[in-house]
Amino acid sequence: MSKTRIAAGSKPGLFLLLCRQSAGATLRSALLILIVALLAASPSRVSATTPDSVLEWIDVMNTTVLAAGTAPNVTSRIVALVSASVFDAVNGVEPRFRPLLVKPDAPHNASQRAAAIQAAYAILLRLYPAQSATLTTRLNASLTALALTEKAESIAAGVAWGQTVADAVWTSRLTDGFAPTPPPPFIGVQGVVGTPAVGFWRPTPPANAFGATPQIATMTPWVLRRPSQFRLPPPLALTSPEYAADLNEVKVWGVLSGSMRSPEQSELALFWALNTPLAWNRIAAQISAARGLTLTENAHLFALLNITLSDALIACWDVKYRFVFWRPITAIRAGLTPADADPLWEPWLNSLTGTPPHPEYPSAHSSMSGAAAFLLAAAFGENTAFTVTSEVRPGTRAYSSFSDATAEIADARVFGGIHFRTSCLRADTLGRAVADYVSRHAMRARGDDQDDEKD
Repeated sequence: MSKTRIAAGSKPGLFLLLCRQSAGATLRSALLILIVALLAASPSRVSATTPDSVLEWIDVMNTTVLAAGTAPNVTSRIVALVSASVFDAVNGVEPRFRPLLVKPDAPHNASQRAAAIQAAYAILLRLYPAQSATLTTRLNASLTALALTEKAESIAAGVAWGQTVADAVWTSRLTDGFAPTPPPPFIGVQGVVGTPAVGFWRPTPPANAFGATPQIATMTPWVLRRPSQFRLPPPLALTSPEYAADLNEVKVWGVLSGSMRSPEQSELALFWALNTPLAWNRIAAQISAARGLTLTENAHLFALLNITLSDALIACWDVKYRFVFWRPITAIRAGLTPADADPLWEPWLNSLTGTPPHPEYPSAHSSMSGAAAFLLAAAFGENTAFTVTSEVRPGTRAYSSFSDATAEIADARVFGGIHFRTSCLRADTLGRAVADYVSRHAMRARGDDQDDEKD
């Protein structure tokens, strides 16, 4: 468990102490005192309307992850940890769905909202101890607002239950294979920089970084039976006309300068170079708020979304580190023969992020986006209109359907010069297969007797 130092006498320090060291009647009494103190200290800052605690802490999660600069591949695990904890905490108070990891056993008077708040807070605090002051301030504000509409004893019971669930979920994933990072660093199929084989990945300029998080390829999935359950076929043969077409497309459209891209196409490639799991969480939150989903429905929706994003990324990584396919920058600069080589070619995304440091096939962005689009289309309808913002570019982009967004994402990766078209299309298929499986095998409504073993 991460330990956080809080200044003596501060309200955040008091609350942290209470949440971690108190139990039973002591916790209930302490929270009563704390809530009264907070209300007395800042009555003018308390809203009379209690926000949806799930949506509120999805937003806190988004802000926290962005503040830390966490990479999308790592973010996929984080959003799953938070949402799994929130779901089992909320569902444990009033069970409407089958639990994910923690058996419903909340005190009869526990507040669902308090349980959701504490579960999210407890996971984020473990993951981001450097942001403890900010997180605890948000926690105090959430519970203070909740105290206007719910009894203090109910809030105390909910907090205790939320902490119990978060602890259980955290413990269950300590052995999922994510940590520690496996030595030695992954640098290519032959293990030695400078002696790469044709068609195989190797570190790419400008950073020439080692292969990122290879351990994700063998992580324990949340719901899938194994990482390779939906493993894709090998990449296109280097001598095939399909590969030649893919190579020529990215070479012409994805180049840094002198491309056939329009200014709009150049911009969309930059816009979508964002943190993919967070973008889909923002989209889901926007639609949920517009549709008026309940707290329980939101807990279920975001758990399903984020567990699926995590498993889709694990399935994607299984393929990436199984076939270890080269990136366009390597393929174009090296060529299949010296006559094909273009050693000065640079991708458009070198103007912003550069080529991601892991094998090309399949696209992680399209794997997760295909998964998210499948789930949100099932929940809200394929032709749902929505907008999305990017943390790396200004402005907002609008879509009339989920498939419009995923098609544009595939274009963005090709126009960015970092992916072949086939990699994006197959990745979308992979993500959808994972999403279909997860949605049929996890967190189903109570009374649904579908046989898990049929798949």
